[in-house]
Amino acid sequence: MSRCEPPPGPGEEPVFEAPWQAQAFAMTLALHQAGCFAWGEWAETLGAEIARGGKPYYEHWLDALERIVAAKGIASEAVLAARRAAWARAAARTP
Repeated sequence: MSRCEPPPGPGEEPVFEAPWQAQAFAMTLALHQAGCFAWGEWAETLGAEIARGGKPYYEHWLDALERIVAAKGIASEAVLAARRAAWARAAARTP
């Protein structure tokens, strides 16, 4: 997949290149189904992130998820920053 090419369509496996992508996708759907945001809000947020360019598709997806979660008060920027730092520390220690 190129930098911001959308994922393959049905029958064109794989949809996710890494487990975190599937988890971000699932969290987005779960938050939407729980009424945390409307799908139109999600589409607008994701579209704005993709328009920034320069990243693979699911990195834009994750950025959009973090952005909408913060905007809706589901998690603060401080909580998100702490989670990113924890992931970075874990990744640095992973062989």
